[in-house]
Amino acid sequence: QVQLVESGGGPVQAGGSLRLSCVVSGYPVNNYCLGWFRQAPGKEREGVAALSSGGNPNYADSVKGRFTISKDSTKNTLYLQMNSLKPEDTAIYSCAAAIGTPWNCPIGRAMDYWGKGTLVTISS
Repeated sequence: QVQLVESGGGPVQAGGSLRLSCVVSGYPVNNYCLGWFRQAPGKEREGVAALSSGGNPNYADSVKGRFTISKDSTKNTLYLQMNSLKPEDTAIYSCAAAIGTPWNCPIGRAMDYWGKGTLVTISS
């Protein structure tokens, strides 16, 4: 059974940094298309970053240059390093994984497995 568990969220002041982690169990991370999504209050969920099985990243325009997606296959963990945070980054952040065609990993791709999310709150 595949499970994804996020951690690392919390309150941060604008301009600060956070690193989110997503531990994946049940399947090697290198076999997935992996992604981070977020949903702000009153808004639809949006893709933030994605990482193909080959390690190629993609980012939403709103986070390019500020966020970095990465993975550690030895820990079977996905990360999202978030720098220069803004109040508009406030949201519940969730990690997700897709098995089919994992080398094809654009932002917002349909995913097969989801974590429950971690709340990130940025104050001005």
